[in-house]
Amino acid sequence: MRFKASINNITTFTKLTASLNSLGPLAWLKLGDDKVCFTIIPEQGTQVWAVLAIDAIFSTYMVQSAANNIINLEVPLGPLNRALRSALNATSAQIRLTKKADNMPLLALTVVNPSSSSSISAIPTRSVDDDEFGSFLDEDHASATNRDTIITQEIPVRVLAPDIVAGLHEPQCREPDVHIIFPPLMQLKSISDRFTKLALAGASGMSARTRLEMAANMHGCLRMSIKTDAMNISSVWTDLSNPELDPNQVAGGEIGLAEHPSTRMKLLGSADGQSEEGWASVRIDGKDWGKVMSVGRLGGRVIACFCHEHALILYVYLPSERDEDESVLTVSSNTSVDLRGTHTESS
Repeated sequence: MRFKASINNITTFTKLTASLNSLGPLAWLKLGDDKVCFTIIPEQGTQVWAVLAIDAIFSTYMVQSAANNIINLEVPLGPLNRALRSALNATSAQIRLTKKADNMPLLALTVVNPSSSSSISAIPTRSVDDDEFGSFLDEDHASATNRDTIITQEIPVRVLAPDIVAGLHEPQCREPDVHIIFPPLMQLKSISDRFTKLALAGASGMSARTRLEMAANMHGCLRMSIKTDAMNISSVWTDLSNPELDPNQVAGGEIGLAEHPSTRMKLLGSADGQSEEGWASVRIDGKDWGKVMSVGRLGGRVIACFCHEHALILYVYLPSERDEDESVLTVSSNTSVDLRGTHTESS
């Protein structure tokens, strides 16, 4: 079992782990030949499924295992994010799977930082016998000059057997009633946080949960609102885009597209948002929604799919010079108290 890769996009990797860490402390990391997947499936809260193209983060990527060259790891996101933050100004960074003498598996992040003084010599590189996880350092790191400082940080992980993860799969959901391209998530987060604080400030006694209502139609309108005994406030966005569905991606082709829920919803409502017809809405927990919105720090396009009174699913596409749609986070929350996902289903 071997994994090693050079990191060519430390900033994106750091933002990704920070966003995921706000949703859960542990992630299932699936390393494969053609993609890398991060998954968070907490007992309660939002579930995330992130599928990343290899070159979105890594270069000189190598993974080998007896299980079809797939390695499954349980990774603590906090320590991983802290290690990555220390590499933001590094001239190079490499990550690999190795283990300590007591056979404890770990991810070793080795970074080369330019030294502020030539008198600082490189930190001695510790070598580990070539084992089932591979050797510890590559020759390019070992040959760093005395003007560079080599730092290695170790993140304990747990190797997951294939049968442990065999039953895990992305949640299935019915076809959405409305799909719309969201405004910047950080803009939505600031407004939803303000709504939540206002509701909590005006609440008398202990309030169980602050519920936001998110709604959208097929005419480019999005509405966020909150209603309590003391207030009823909302924000409305218009002139947003509703992406066209590809008949080749819809069951039944052109006929299936004509019968799709979003096609029927498009016949209702209006672009000014005044009509109450044609809206799909979900209720979500304000605090959980604020955590979900933290993925907005990654930038990129966000497509929201509304299943009326059931689920809200967000597809967050990471920016890429080659193909914007190669890497995507799916965040989901359902209409119960729990939020699940790399789709965002509402609660």
